[in-house]
Amino acid sequence: MEVGPPLPDTLLEGEDLAGVEWDWARLERVTFLDCRFDDASFAELVTVRCVFDQCLLTGVAMAGARHEGTAFLSCRFDRANLSGSTWSGCKLTGSQFPGATLRPLTTADTDWSYTSLRGVDLSGVDLSGQKLVEADLTDADLREADLTGADLRHARLQSTRLRGADLRGADTDGVNWHGFDVAGVRLDVVQAVTFARAHGALVAD
Repeated sequence: MEVGPPLPDTLLEGEDLAGVEWDWARLERVTFLDCRFDDASFAELVTVRCVFDQCLLTGVAMAGARHEGTAFLSCRFDRANLSGSTWSGCKLTGSQFPGATLRPLTTADTDWSYTSLRGVDLSGVDLSGQKLVEADLTDADLREADLTGADLRHARLQSTRLRGADLRGADTDGVNWHGFDVAGVRLDVVQAVTFARAHGALVAD
């Protein structure tokens, strides 16, 4: 039996929704707990203040989706196609994106803290002012990305590609400045001093 999009204020827990086709659907205030959406089709999907908690979204086709105030908490987006999606005021804490396609991506006022974005292409993406606390950006491509004013405290930047990225005003407390190449990266004075000291320079006050 074909499963249609749930009505507003619905709670679904432990449901297997693999392969559902909710293209161009609109979900409002729906909560999904521990649900599976393997290979689901969500093209141009709109979610408004929904919650996806510990859900599996492996291989979902979510290109062009728009999310407003929606939370994806500790979800997996393995091999998901999220290109052209818009995230506004969302919370993605603890979610993982192995092999996912995110570009092009529009994101504003969104919390990416504790996410795993290892190896993900985020080049040229505007992440200014957004939270990436303890995000794992190992091997990610952030070339030409705008990270001005972002919260990067304790983010993992091991071998992250950052040439042309703008980090000015970002909170980089706890970042390992030995883990990545800063060539071509825009830094503010405080960051430049921190980098120099991390590499043994004696910087006068």
